[in-house]
Amino acid sequence: MSSNIKLVKASKEYQSQIEEMVLEWKNYNNEHPEANTSPWAIFRDYHSFDEYLYFLNEAPKYYDQNGSGLVPDSTFFALDSDRNIMVGAVNIRHYLNERLLNGGGHIGDGVRPSERRKGYGTIIVKLAQEECKKFGIYKVMMACDKDNDASRKTIVSNGGIYDCDLKEEDGNIIERYWIEL
Repeated sequence: MSSNIKLVKASKEYQSQIEEMVLEWKNYNNEHPEANTSPWAIFRDYHSFDEYLYFLNEAPKYYDQNGSGLVPDSTFFALDSDRNIMVGAVNIRHYLNERLLNGGGHIGDGVRPSERRKGYGTIIVKLAQEECKKFGIYKVMMACDKDNDASRKTIVSNGGIYDCDLKEEDGNIIERYWIEL
C-alpha cells in the first residue's frame, strides 16, 4: 500500500483516473447488488465529464438519493500519487440536517473495490477530517451499516465514539459515531 495518498477535487487533469475507478466500482456494484455505494455522489453519469465536474464541484447543494435533504457538500477523490490512480473518494457534508443526523453524517467515504482491505479507508477518513476543519466542522458524525465491519473499523480507528443504533425506513440498522477533531 502506498502512503502517498492525497485528496483532490475532480478536474480534467484526473478525468481518466476518475473514469477508470468509477467504471470498476459500477461494474462491481452491478455484480454485488448488496454493495455499499458510498459516496453515492461519484456514481453519476461521467460520460459528459463537464457536467460531472459541475455536479461535483459547482452545484450548490448535496442531494440525497431521494432528491431531498439539501446541504452544501464537497467531494474529493483519493489519489495514490505513487501509482497515479484513484483509490477511493469522500463526500463531506458541511452541516447536518435531520436526515443526515439520522444516517448519512458529515463524511461518506468509499474505497475502490480492487483497493479494499489495504488500509486506504482509514487514510481517506483521516484526510477528510483535515478538510472538515477547513469547513469549521470540529465534531464529525459518521455512520455505517451495523453489519459493515470494515466501515466500523475505519470510523473507530479515526477516533469514532459509538453513540447509538438508528433504524432506517427500510428496516436497515445503522450505527452512529461522533469524532471530536
